Amino acid sequence: MKSNPFIRILCLGLLLGLLPQTADAAKAEPPAEKILFIPHDSRPISSKQTADVVAQLGYDIVVPPNDLLGNREDLGHPDELWTWVRTNIAQPGVKAAVISSDAMIYGSLVGSRKHSYTREEVMARAERFGELQHEHPKVPLYVFGSIMRTPRTAEASGHEEPEYYRRYGADIFRYTVLRDKNEVEGLTRREKKEYAFLERLIPKEALADWMGRREKNYAVNEYMIGLLRKKGTFRYLALGRDDNAPFSQTHLESRHLTQEGADLGRTRFQTMAGIDEIALLMLTRAVNERRSEIPFVYARYNWGRGEETVPLYSDEKIGASIGDAVVAAGGMIVRGPEKADVVLTVNTNPDGRTYEANAALNDGTPREGTSYFADIVTDYVGKGYPVAIADVAFANGADNALMAELQKRGLLYKIRAYAGWNTPTNSSGFAIGEGMLVRHMQPDAVDRLLTTRYLDDWAYQANVRNTIARQLTWLRGDGFYGSLGSKKDAVSARSTRMMNRFVEENLPPLADIDELEVTFPWNRMFESDILRGERGAAYDFLARRN
Repeated sequence: MKSNPFIRILCLGLLLGLLPQTADAAKAEPPAEKILFIPHDSRPISSKQTADVVAQLGYDIVVPPNDLLGNREDLGHPDELWTWVRTNIAQPGVKAAVISSDAMIYGSLVGSRKHSYTREEVMARAERFGELQHEHPKVPLYVFGSIMRTPRTAEASGHEEPEYYRRYGADIFRYTVLRDKNEVEGLTRREKKEYAFLERLIPKEALADWMGRREKNYAVNEYMIGLLRKKGTFRYLALGRDDNAPFSQTHLESRHLTQEGADLGRTRFQTMAGIDEIALLMLTRAVNERRSEIPFVYARYNWGRGEETVPLYSDEKIGASIGDAVVAAGGMIVRGPEKADVVLTVNTNPDGRTYEANAALNDGTPREGTSYFADIVTDYVGKGYPVAIADVAFANGADNALMAELQKRGLLYKIRAYAGWNTPTNSSGFAIGEGMLVRHMQPDAVDRLLTTRYLDDWAYQANVRNTIARQLTWLRGDGFYGSLGSKKDAVSARSTRMMNRFVEENLPPLADIDELEVTFPWNRMFESDILRGERGAAYDFLARRN
């Protein structure tokens, strides 16, 4: 029987969208709501990994092109970013804007530490936030910025401070420790002598430059608090204490800024330990407020010091940081797991110490507390609770002993969220935000996000990175850990091979990974961009960038 040519043409027309469709066929999915997102730099964790979490919910995350976002060498383009924001915030469907004030005022997070802008220039950019809200009053602004960090040493700074920090970084840090301590509790006679000695030792030009940039940062943050108080410009304002210590210049400035905004309340303004995780917390808050939801979070710590732990790179107990992060994300701490939307299990060391992921202690051998914590996770998963893990026993990578235990017990893809990257507060904050959002996602999306963290935090940060770092001297060319130079391609190829082997040996087929490629967009080993080929349809973040 011959087919009817008219029917064939009609079907072809419908397929190609050339002919009018029936009423039922015309019922398309409503366009996705848009959230404008300005990261504080172009690092994968800061930008696309953070945005991808919210994109898995179906939101269209509108992010500036990479060439507008700052990196280590290009500190960013704040004025061009303002033009981009004003253009894109006017798009139909934009329901919220999550914006890094560091990007909009200094160009980037690194730019906030090294810029040469005048006070007048940075304050003029800060004033634009009030203008932006006036121009678009129906778009809530969730803004996060940093209180400048105080690295302990030049090495700890990652070469992201001015050149003089390489020689005087430890002295500057100690100088600010004593300065802060003097305000809080006073100095001993010996400490007063040390303080006077450091004032003579550190070149006046260097100290004036470093403190002068901090004074501009403080003035901007103080002004932003005023914008919130007087004009209600922001739906939420969060100021993060970048790499910090119990006594430091960062801690000193945070105390004063907290007091400055004390009347606003924590549901509108906070200073918080950490910085890189706050972008996801603000995105999470934007989603929760769009949905009119207040997620409940129950936190359970490993035995020992637990919530009293003061982790590396922080000036406060981890329990306080987690409480602040829950509030910032729009949630509430509850006292039991029964009604919790997120059961946050926190992998602290019983002795209250935090180690570095590249330490010999992180060789995968079970430690005191490993089995106990894995039992906690096993129990909660078995009871059907939505478990998230904040892996903070080590900084800058996963706890290998814990991950091996989770793997052995078949728990890697039975939990709902995981984070073990960078500082402990980065990990706990990210786990909180992701843990709140995954309850609205399809199982495949939850698995995808878990795989992202396992690849970055466990495979790369805690294992491949450290192995390759020890092999750098074997490779031809010029370059080192913090600046790969001509060794970059060789490091990428070697890391790619090791990552694919790690996945084959450690992740189940559920991870759904065909092939990986490891690149280094910031030309250093500290962070990587792990590109993966996956079976089936996966969300392509880059294809949706504006």
